[in-house]
Amino acid sequence: MTDPTSVVTPARRGVPPALLLLARDIKLAHSVFALPFALLAACLAFVYSRESTNPDATSKSVLDWGRLALLLCLVIACMVLARTWAMLVNRLADRSIDAANPRTKNRILASGQVSPLIGWSVAIACAALFAGVASLFYFLLSNAWPIWLALPILLWIALYSYTKRFTWLCHLWLGLSLAMSPIAAAIAVNPASLTQSFALWWIAAFVAVWVAGFDVIYALQDESFDRERGLSSIPATFGGIKALWISRALHAIGLVCLVAAWSTEPRFGALFGIGIAAVAVLLAVEHAVMVKSVRKGDLSRGLNMAFFTLNGIVACVLGALGIADILF
Repeated sequence: MTDPTSVVTPARRGVPPALLLLARDIKLAHSVFALPFALLAACLAFVYSRESTNPDATSKSVLDWGRLALLLCLVIACMVLARTWAMLVNRLADRSIDAANPRTKNRILASGQVSPLIGWSVAIACAALFAGVASLFYFLLSNAWPIWLALPILLWIALYSYTKRFTWLCHLWLGLSLAMSPIAAAIAVNPASLTQSFALWWIAAFVAVWVAGFDVIYALQDESFDRERGLSSIPATFGGIKALWISRALHAIGLVCLVAAWSTEPRFGALFGIGIAAVAVLLAVEHAVMVKSVRKGDLSRGLNMAFFTLNGIVACVLGALGIADILF
């Protein structure tokens, strides 16, 4: 028989097992939504910085690949740490809401499998590490902007978790939070690039409306629950059918933003254009899948394809093709 004193209650899990549970719960793999755009912006900013210091840098062969790789590693670290902080704050802020929702009641913090103390400890550690990694840009590039902006960025992305309590624009807040990634990466690598390439702003605008659009789709599954609990979302406020149209409109605006980025940045060529066409097709498929799912009354299957798979492909394809156009 098992000794009752040896049983570990959910709230008493050790730190290493708790870290694994938290990592699984916040789905670290979903960093893929914003990460490719941060890397794309960092590469574009790096090319502009090389051209400003070396007139011959228009030849891509003179790029300092080792230095670029180091900067991209720092960008990746910042992205993962910032997202982990934001997602943990979200899970902590929504513990009681998640516990009351049949769809989310088994989340690690909502179900008590990990204590809030451990959750907050990990979140604060990630925030501190984010600030520490951001400071490395000062030592490498004499760029203090990442240090000054670290706290405002952390606060902004954390506040998203509370927006659904008072506004249906919460989806756009999330979009703007992820849209910070290309802007922040460009600032970290080369602040002047934001005035040298308007494409960076258009890419950020695309991320904002693209993310807001697929977050509206994701919120469809909680439409009734949100309405009953007095929580704000576009589906809960306007209904599922109108929410789908709003999502389509946001994604249409996103495609316009991508075309604007393509037309204003001379380093974007045929590959980025192919990426835009691929994004248009993928978004059309996403909305077709969701319409079919709504008609069948089975959102879960459609969301797995539309929200997770297709949007992950959108980010990876466009980011990879854009980087290839810039560097090769």
